[in-house]
Amino acid sequence: METTTRTVPQLQAGGGNPSTSAAHQKVSTLSPTVLQHLKRIHSYGSISEHGLDGAKDAASTQSTTIAAGREGGQTSTAGDYPSFDHFLEHVTSTSFSALAPPKSADHSYPISNYFISSSHNTYLTGNQLYSDSSTGGYRDVLLRGCRCVEIDVWNGEPRSPGEQAKHTTGEEKKHRFRSHIPGLNLHSSKDAPKSGSEAASATTRSGSTGVPTPWISHSAASRAEPRVLHGYTLTKEITFREVCAAIREAAFVSSDLPVIVSLEVHTCAEQQEVMIDIMQEEWRGLLVDEPNGLSIGEDILPSPGELRGKILVKVKHSPKVAVEDKNKLAARTRSRSSSSSSNSSGEREPEGQKKKKSKIIQALSSLGIYTQACHFSNFSQPEASNPCHVFSLSEKALMDVHETQSNALFTHNRNFLMRAYPKALRVQSSNLDPAVFWRKGVQMVALNWQKWDEGMMLNEGMFAGEGGWVLKPPGYRSTVDPRDRYPVKGTSLSSQADAIRHKTMTLRIEVFAGQATPLPPGDNDEKGFHPYVKCEVHVEKPSERTGAPIEGGGRSIDGEYKRRTKTRKGIEPDYGGELLEFVGIPGVVEELSFVRFKIHDDEIGKDDLAAWACIRLDRLQEGYRFVHLLDAKGRETSGVLLVKIIKSLV
Repeated sequence: METTTRTVPQLQAGGGNPSTSAAHQKVSTLSPTVLQHLKRIHSYGSISEHGLDGAKDAASTQSTTIAAGREGGQTSTAGDYPSFDHFLEHVTSTSFSALAPPKSADHSYPISNYFISSSHNTYLTGNQLYSDSSTGGYRDVLLRGCRCVEIDVWNGEPRSPGEQAKHTTGEEKKHRFRSHIPGLNLHSSKDAPKSGSEAASATTRSGSTGVPTPWISHSAASRAEPRVLHGYTLTKEITFREVCAAIREAAFVSSDLPVIVSLEVHTCAEQQEVMIDIMQEEWRGLLVDEPNGLSIGEDILPSPGELRGKILVKVKHSPKVAVEDKNKLAARTRSRSSSSSSNSSGEREPEGQKKKKSKIIQALSSLGIYTQACHFSNFSQPEASNPCHVFSLSEKALMDVHETQSNALFTHNRNFLMRAYPKALRVQSSNLDPAVFWRKGVQMVALNWQKWDEGMMLNEGMFAGEGGWVLKPPGYRSTVDPRDRYPVKGTSLSSQADAIRHKTMTLRIEVFAGQATPLPPGDNDEKGFHPYVKCEVHVEKPSERTGAPIEGGGRSIDGEYKRRTKTRKGIEPDYGGELLEFVGIPGVVEELSFVRFKIHDDEIGKDDLAAWACIRLDRLQEGYRFVHLLDAKGRETSGVLLVKIIKSLV
């Protein structure tokens, strides 16, 4: 059993929680460089169109500690600041942040009308091949704002009292990994299989194919419990019960909005029964109840507001069978369980292959009340009209659908749930570009939260302060009115191209100064730090609207438009009001576009990332502002950039 040390986690970004905390959005200390620029800004006089005004006081040349002032983000006028001290109260308050507070949330629409902050292989702490698994991953992402987590569940192993501390032998791990990659031999002379009793023991636990041999308990007192791991790899394992307990503890600490648990079930029928027992024990009172008087599939989906404090189980849908067929089905399932290793995610096997997938028992399938995982073939298959179905596609598969059925894909995602996840080749746990998939209407774009890259930065930009659920723009929503729960008359199922107005944007950002700029990881030399600011704008590509192949295929890349400042020196750099200008950017949808600020250390070779911020365009405030910086690992810092922002959209 995994032991866990209880510590208060450091606030970290990625899911939308830390970047809007009150402490992070206030400034307590101003550097001399920043104060000099504020003095000049204040002396300009009334500039109410950009949220500030002027007065006549001067700034001290010493580092000054200021008490936080009023909040609210209202536009200021010349009469608001009779002195420079009053002006500084505004500057150091939350209302001076470049990130606008989220709008009042409307959680009354069906759940398919929201983007949902989602995690992929939540249990992994590192890469996809040989990293550790930890229940801490679930606590971490849930506290950071994630609302959809993933669990890969495999059969437990029978263990004698003397084996309670063991999980899986290293030899078995090697066999499982080797079976997944044909021709790979991981044996060395020192770890070759032993003879005698040790070899017999290894044979008992691992079949000839290298897949863990399922164990079927004949005694409830000695039954094994399912495990969580990344199958056919060298990753470590944890128990399913530990994962469920961690989810219970952290699910509703940072938000009371519903949590979706995506199950990938690789267990035999009897172990599925154990899974049910564990979930009902650990999540007592949290599981969604089947609605009274309604037949699942005949009504529209409920809203997040109706599901507050509830856990939704996403599991493969198993059609109900007649009572007389259940015993036959159970018998067939048990007869195959010792050799079945198929994935329950619904991916088809090659034609002509006789090997059958393990079945999901009806009792487990029935826990998928509003989130019934179904294999995707096309948008005309019967399951595609069931309001409760969920299609899960890899990034590559989804790009293929985009190129062949672009309009049908967008139309489907207005009314029904879809999940996208990284392709299998991302062994280093890199991430796809979530914005590409959000713009296709995909609600759950699962990311590797242990990897800090563009994907996680954009995820922070999308969900900052939103509780993990963001209402889609109007053209992306279903044709259902949340008030009377009936279809809205006269609405059309538009394509991505005409569902919402696309605008042309000009964006101007003047960069004045930075203070308390974080250093890159492992760097302690402030004097050797040579920062520059790189600004990137992430907007929709024309190919996303037409069904043409998308450059990069959804791969995480730099923003389509980018500018940078000159290189400066030190952690308190003076950028002198350098202008970064983006003129006439077409195809902009503010709710689905992002501005990313990155501070790099100018070095020979690769310029290390020191700090960053990512803001959704509809929440980027104009005027003189502080951009609050997170370090390269997404942790809150006291660092800020003083900038002036002007944006124009027509």
